[in-house]
Amino acid sequence: MEFFGKTNIDFLGKRRLFFLLSLTTSIVGLLVIAIWGLDYGIDFEGGTEVAVELRPAPDVGDIRSAIGTAGFRGAEIKSYGRPNQFLIRVKESLATAHGEDPTTTILSVLREHFSGHTVTLLKSDKVGPKIGAEMRFNALIAIIFATLAILTYIAFRFEFIYGLGATIALVHDVVIAISAIAIVHHLGILRIEVNQSVLAALLTVVGFSVNDTVIIFDRIRENRERHKGMNLIKLMNLSINETLSRTINTVLTTVLVLLAILFLGGEVLQGFAFTMLVGILTGTYSSIFIASAFVVWFLQTVRKIDLESEYRRLQEAERKATAQA
Repeated sequence: MEFFGKTNIDFLGKRRLFFLLSLTTSIVGLLVIAIWGLDYGIDFEGGTEVAVELRPAPDVGDIRSAIGTAGFRGAEIKSYGRPNQFLIRVKESLATAHGEDPTTTILSVLREHFSGHTVTLLKSDKVGPKIGAEMRFNALIAIIFATLAILTYIAFRFEFIYGLGATIALVHDVVIAISAIAIVHHLGILRIEVNQSVLAALLTVVGFSVNDTVIIFDRIRENRERHKGMNLIKLMNLSINETLSRTINTVLTTVLVLLAILFLGGEVLQGFAFTMLVGILTGTYSSIFIASAFVVWFLQTVRKIDLESEYRRLQEAERKATAQA
C-alpha cells in the first residue's frame, strides 16, 4: 500500500532552513541536558537489589505502590524466578537518603503492607556508585563505537562524505532523543530514567535511522548510473521522492506499535518506548532532510563545487517548459 503516488517535493531546496532548525534544536537539547541533567537508573547510578518471596503472590502494581509510599520512587520491580518471587531495585541516592539499611526498610514495608502474606528474603546485593559510573562510561563508549562502525561501513559502501553525512544525522537523532527524555522527565509528563533499556533503545534508533539513510543513499547511487550527468541536487531530490512512500510506511507501522507499548505497556517499558518513538521520528526526519543535505553542503563549502547555480538554471528551464506547455 502506498500513501503517496509519484511525488516531486523539493526537499533540498529548503535545506538551509532545516539545517538551522536542526542545529538550533540540538544546541537547545544539549543545554537542557546540561542544565536539568538526566535521572539515571540503578544500572548507571548504583543502588540496592533485593529479591523477596511473598506467599500468596500479590500483584506487581501493589508492590510498586507499597515501595513508593516508603519513599523509593521509581523502584524497579520484576518477576524473579517463580510467580511469587520478585526482584526489587532501588537507586543509591534514594537508599542513602533513608539513612538505614534499605533492605531492612523494604522488608518492613512489605510485611506491613502485606500483613496477610509471608515475606521471605531471598538475597540482597549492593551495586556501588563506582560500578554505576563505569557502566555509564561503557554505555557512552558503546554508542560512540556503534556510530564509528556505521561511519566506516557507509564510507566503504558509498563514499566517505556520505558516511560523514549519515554520522551527522545519527548524532542529531541521539541528541534529540536524550533531550526529549530530560524534558519530559523534568516536567513530570513521564518518569523516565536512563537505564539499560533506554540505552538499548538508543542503539536501536542508531540502527533504524541509518537503515533509512542507506536506502536513500542506495537509490542515489542507482540513479547516478541511470541518469548520468544529472545535477546532484536534482538527483538527490528524485531519490528521496522515490523512496518516500517506503519510508513513511515503515515509520508509520513502527510508530503505531511504539504508541501501544508507551500507553499500554506499563511504567517498566515507558522509557524504552518513548526513546524509540522520538528517535525513530527524528531519524526519519534526518534521513530525509539532513544526511543528503549535509553532503551537498560539504561539496559546496569544502570542495567548492558549484551545484546551486546549475540547479537553479534547471529549475528555471523546467518552469519555462511547463508554462509553454
